[in-house]
Amino acid sequence: MTYELRTYTATPGKMDALMERFRSVTIDLFTEHDMTSLGYWTPVDNPEVLVYLLQHDGDPKANWTAFGTDQRWIDAKAASEIDGSLTEKIETVMLDATDLVPVLLKR
Repeated sequence: MTYELRTYTATPGKMDALMERFRSVTIDLFTEHDMTSLGYWTPVDNPEVLVYLLQHDGDPKANWTAFGTDQRWIDAKAASEIDGSLTEKIETVMLDATDLVPVLLKR
């Protein structure tokens, strides 16, 4: 199983819209495309940043390809970005679990 830590820096003034897109569309589509949301956070000192952790069942690249070509995602992204992108930066780190994280190993 592969985990993915993603960090999104919201475009100034667009964090609420980014969070709403996750609530209304993104998280459900993740589930349909074999990605399990394990948690979402904002740094205490930077509320314009969203950090989240996904668990991939299967190949992460295939999961993202299926997600990215899902017409519901394409439509939701286009509708939410009429006035410009919701993110100015996206960072991704792929992770393998160690035996030091028993909570995740129990999933």
